[in-house]
Amino acid sequence: MSVRVRYAPSPTGLQHIGGVRTLLFNYFFAKSKGGKFILRIEDTDQGRYSDESLQDLYDTLNWLGINADEGPQNGGKFGPYVQSQRVELYKEYAQKLIDDGKAYYCFCDQERLEKLREEQKASKSASQGYDRHCRDLSPCEVEKKLAEFKALGKSPVVRFKVPLEGVTSFTDTILGEVKKANKDISPDPILLKADGFPTYHLANVIDDHLMEITHILRAQEWIPSGPLHVLLYNAFGWQQPCYCHLPMVMGKDGQKLSKRHGSTALRDFILAGYLPQAIINYVTMVGWSYDDSREFFDKSDLEKLFSIEKINKAPGVFDYKKLEWFNGQYIRKLTVDEFTKSVIPFLIDKNVISNPPTESELKRLEEITPLVQQRLKLLSELPQMIKFLFIKTELTDATLLVPPKYNAKQTQKLFPILDECIDYFFTASDEESEEFIRQKASENEVKLGDLLMPLRVAITCSTVSPPIFGVMRLLGKDEVKEKLTQAATALKKHCENN
Repeated sequence: MSVRVRYAPSPTGLQHIGGVRTLLFNYFFAKSKGGKFILRIEDTDQGRYSDESLQDLYDTLNWLGINADEGPQNGGKFGPYVQSQRVELYKEYAQKLIDDGKAYYCFCDQERLEKLREEQKASKSASQGYDRHCRDLSPCEVEKKLAEFKALGKSPVVRFKVPLEGVTSFTDTILGEVKKANKDISPDPILLKADGFPTYHLANVIDDHLMEITHILRAQEWIPSGPLHVLLYNAFGWQQPCYCHLPMVMGKDGQKLSKRHGSTALRDFILAGYLPQAIINYVTMVGWSYDDSREFFDKSDLEKLFSIEKINKAPGVFDYKKLEWFNGQYIRKLTVDEFTKSVIPFLIDKNVISNPPTESELKRLEEITPLVQQRLKLLSELPQMIKFLFIKTELTDATLLVPPKYNAKQTQKLFPILDECIDYFFTASDEESEEFIRQKASENEVKLGDLLMPLRVAITCSTVSPPIFGVMRLLGKDEVKEKLTQAATALKKHCENN
């Protein structure tokens, strides 16, 4: 059997981490089996549809480097791959179910349905949902109602006849047998809405069958829909696909991942400076593992090694700190050219460099790369860290020079010690320079960190910077001495005015 899987998002919001994991699991499973990965747009919820969400989906796939074998952008023999372009097809199949006595027209208006809900709520009835009021209308009654609706320019909905007795079950690759009594399935759900658009259940089953989907990998939140979908497959006389309901994605507190834990939209992770390699690697491992030791997998590895059998039953925990660590590791693996290409958009966005960058800016960026690449966890950290190398900055707040537990006057006494070190810094290695300033700190009964802080701030106008000895070499001795003099002057003025 040739494997065919699909990722079928609804363009009603931004792509989130849970959806991205479903996308990756489907894609890697298909590739590992030599199968096809299909993209389908389930846009029948026209009230919530947005162009922004659809574009975000395409941007997500492009950023991750995931190419669908079939889909809206590249077509295929089972198209169209956008559900709103398949509406007439759904109507035909809904009519087939009606003709076979497995679905029926429902003429109940919203007022009646709302009254029913209120009565059930007030009585705390065990029977919830639609009361099947129109299920057993006679052919004459149906014909009469259809004529009345047509005269009013209205259309009835179509509901599915859920069997009143028995049990429906399916086998899930991860969870085993899943069964549900038919009396506990939502009573006669709507298949075709009054506007002619299908509901999720009808369109999903029809499309999966006609597109010859063999395996459905989706979130466990869809388990309750499983028995209903099986009933629909049976009603059409079709063979159901293999089901694989994926474990939930949880926060470290054991609750379903949500905005209270942090960003969940992939767009936020992109803007924060995560690399696609890190997202692909880490997110694929939330609920899946190859063995007990290996952590790093590139995209081509996963295209070969991924398997459903290694998906865990237990929920996967999404650890933001672990993802940040992964990202740092992948940043360090970049070549100089790859690193430069990755950080340029962030530097342009913060107006640190020109758009496009000048030759001198690119040269300076290449010079600074060895100093910063090993320190970054997020690409978005870089602009603030190195902007002093591209933009002429002045120290506007002299208190930044003051170490913790120091005051401004005490800090003034640190500058003569620093002046004694500068010439040596430009004749020695980083290790020798660090040892030299450590000795100076000890001789003057000063902590090394307290001595380095005014040096760092004086040169970079920030408390965070690349390794300071490397930065000084880039700037040159004259500029470093000038910056130290300016900082000392600024601190002196601050003391005089306070």
